[in-house]
Amino acid sequence: MIDLEERNQKIIEAVINRANILCPESLALIGIYGSFMTGDFYEKSDLDLFILINDDRGWQLGCSMIQDDLQVGHDIYCTKWEDLEHDARYEHPNISKLMDVKIVYCADEKYKERLKKLQQKAKGILEAPFSAEDYEKAEEVRKEAEHFYTMTMVADEPAKVWECAGSVIYYVENALAMLNKQYFHYGVKRAYEELNAMKHRPENVCELIENIISAVSITDRKKNVTALMKETIAVFQRVKEMFPEQKKPVTEDTISGTYEEMYSNWRNKMYLAEATGNRHLAFMSLISAGKMLAEISSEIEIDQYRVMECYKPDDLYKTAYAYDDILEKYRREYKKAGILEKRYADIDEFVLAYQGKKQSE
Repeated sequence: MIDLEERNQKIIEAVINRANILCPESLALIGIYGSFMTGDFYEKSDLDLFILINDDRGWQLGCSMIQDDLQVGHDIYCTKWEDLEHDARYEHPNISKLMDVKIVYCADEKYKERLKKLQQKAKGILEAPFSAEDYEKAEEVRKEAEHFYTMTMVADEPAKVWECAGSVIYYVENALAMLNKQYFHYGVKRAYEELNAMKHRPENVCELIENIISAVSITDRKKNVTALMKETIAVFQRVKEMFPEQKKPVTEDTISGTYEEMYSNWRNKMYLAEATGNRHLAFMSLISAGKMLAEISSEIEIDQYRVMECYKPDDLYKTAYAYDDILEKYRREYKKAGILEKRYADIDEFVLAYQGKKQSE
């Protein structure tokens, strides 16, 4: 039986010796992270080496190989300072290589100091109170999960469904870690343990994941991925409520011109759609109007508008009439702020007003 510590030391010394021969100025630090750092290693564990390099010549130190006597593969992977600086900004939760590394070789003490500063930067971010900016970071990762959820739903081939579902799980786990301002210390083997310790998570998150990876049929896989996404979105919504949006008041400066724009862009299209039986025109016009109102309501203190409730595919007249109701409701936002919509009897009256002239001139 080969002593694992002795094996690991031989690998470390080999890296140092190769660096001395090929690129002596390139190697900054070597550290150990992963299972040999956490104590989770076993007889088949590979050595997770943190090889920090100063320049591109250092890539020569990278190597992947298989150790036949133990039937263990090793991936001797290099990291540049730029990658570590990205990790220190906590853009993702897989930063144990930065935070938990044990240094076993240092070419110069200045490199240890530089590493320590990056660790302190990441620690400062992790220990700071959870903020709206932190939420937005986590939300970006969650959106990646939503992307792969869509890919899962449209996939037909069993392997493709598995692949996309796996990406959903990966990004959901990462998003939840960021929603809790945590990072994964122990890797995949203990992922459930770390997920269950998080405050903001679906109560049965590990069961939801297990249901996906245990599903036999494509139908069950998709059903269980949907359940995971729904529960994850609900958790995010609860956390988002901790940060009420600071919206601008309704004033002439904030909404003037928006009513006229919604009238101009879509009102007549709705009645044209009714007259011609064009459901696509009616539907997509409402979609566009809804997006505009959602954007306005995200920034300004107006009522909420459920525009798509207007759509009646079997009655486009009712659809158009319902959009008129939306416009009238929105016109009341103008009234609250003492704003009058710009209306003119005809184009000549508009032209005179637009040019700053009076009717008699």
